[in-house]
Amino acid sequence: MGYELIYGHCWACRRPFTFNADWVPSIPVEGVKQPVCEGCMLLANEKRIAAGLSPHPIDPRAYEAQEVPY
Repeated sequence: MGYELIYGHCWACRRPFTFNADWVPSIPVEGVKQPVCEGCMLLANEKRIAAGLSPHPIDPRAYEAQEVPY
């Protein structure tokens, strides 16, 4: 067994971060899912709550390594 993390850039802030490709929150841009970092998701959810909207869910596995069979 091994573990896998993806290294990429946040669609919103462009900072590099690691994420689980299966669970990271994303934004579809021209049909391609673009990952969003935890900081940007937390900020977006704060703004949504302040506006009376429900927060977007963030899966607890979104920013952790996942086990993969090798």
